[in-house]
Amino acid sequence: MTVKSILTEPNKLLRRVSKSVEKVDKEEQSLMDDMLETMYAANGIGLAAIQIGVPKRIIVMDLSRDKEKKEPRYFVNPVIQNKNSEKATYEEGCLSVPNQFAEIDRPSSCDVQYLDYYGKKQTLHAEGLLATCIQHEMDHLEGILFIDHLSKLKKSMIIKKLSKLKSNQIVI
Repeated sequence: MTVKSILTEPNKLLRRVSKSVEKVDKEEQSLMDDMLETMYAANGIGLAAIQIGVPKRIIVMDLSRDKEKKEPRYFVNPVIQNKNSEKATYEEGCLSVPNQFAEIDRPSSCDVQYLDYYGKKQTLHAEGLLATCIQHEMDHLEGILFIDHLSKLKKSMIIKKLSKLKSNQIVI
C-alpha cells in the first residue's frame, strides 16, 4: 500500500467527472488500498479516487475515528437513491480544500447502491454523518467540491486563500 499525494483546489482535475468502473479486479482493489492508506495518513474520513488524480467512480470511507478499530468502507460506482427531503447540517471540511470548513445542508438520509471491494452489489441506507459523508464524496465524482454549495463570495474567498498558499509553496 502506498500513500498518494492529494490534489488541492484549485486544480482542474478535481473538476472532472469520474468514469464508471467496468469491473472490480486487483487493480481497483490496489487503488482502494492506496486510497485508504492515503486517507488515514491525512486524518480524513472519506476520499474519492479523483482526489489522488484517478478519475474513477471509487470512494473509500472510515467514520470510526478509532485507530485500533478501523471500519473501512468501499464504494465502487455508487448511486444515491431516495434522498430524504429533510435536511441535516454538518460542518464539512475536505482533504482537497485544506484547513477550510463550512456548514453545509444536505439530505439527512439516503440509500446508496454500489459495488463493494469484491465487486458484489450492495445497498446501504445511510443517515446522519454517514449520509453527509457519502454525499460529499459522491460530489467529488461529479467534479463538485463542498465549497460549491457556498455563496459565491465565501467560495471565492476560500479559493483565493488556497491559491495564495499554493503560490507560496516552495518546491525542492
